[in-house]
Amino acid sequence: MKLTFLGTGTSTGVPYMTCNCETCMSKDPKDKRLRCSSLLEVNGKNILLDCGPDFRQQALNVGLQKVDAVLLTHKHMDHVLGLDDLRPYGNVRIYSNQETIDAIHKVFSYCFNNDYKGIPQLETHVITQEPFDIDGITITPILIWHYKLPAFGYRIKNFAYITDYKSIDEDQLEKLKGLDVLVMDALRWEEHFSHASIDEAIAISKRLNPKRTYFIHMSHSAGLHEQTQKVLPPNIYLAYDGLSIEI
Repeated sequence: MKLTFLGTGTSTGVPYMTCNCETCMSKDPKDKRLRCSSLLEVNGKNILLDCGPDFRQQALNVGLQKVDAVLLTHKHMDHVLGLDDLRPYGNVRIYSNQETIDAIHKVFSYCFNNDYKGIPQLETHVITQEPFDIDGITITPILIWHYKLPAFGYRIKNFAYITDYKSIDEDQLEKLKGLDVLVMDALRWEEHFSHASIDEAIAISKRLNPKRTYFIHMSHSAGLHEQTQKVLPPNIYLAYDGLSIEI
């Protein structure tokens, strides 16, 4: 499997508009963060993990030629607003919980029950916590809590993707054992009411003990990439836009 981080920033992206902090003014490309999304290539299939408002630019950045399916973590706009830009990819299957799929049908109502050809061809699928298959690829949803909003992370083989969470129940943490690669939300150093802080994410990573952990969904308050990376524990890394890893 191959994972490419298309965007690793929080809902505002980095730089944050109107901000002149050290991170936002940085010239280091690793400090430029589009909204969160990743591309997983597995068994010849391209699976998107979220599809936010920067998707068009992200797809152009990596020369993305096909999208087979999209796993949505939750209904917030920084994770779903790019679905309209799936038009070039033909019929695309969208998977998420009932609340998220309902939101998609509301926000993108023009895409459904409409024979007009100039719209995305979205095929929505409601999933529960039960594992399901996409073309023979088994996906295990992980229930997480984005404050009071239920969201999904996903495990595929020895890889898991967990973004926009504040807490994870014990039974769901059990599903995250024995990973080679764990990708997880780590918003900033300061505590936040609906996202894990960097320290909280480090604690979960140490408990689960994957071979490698990559942090995503960072705000400008996470600090400069190079400086923050130096103080992280071994085998924990800040992801950055455009980074590709083999799993």
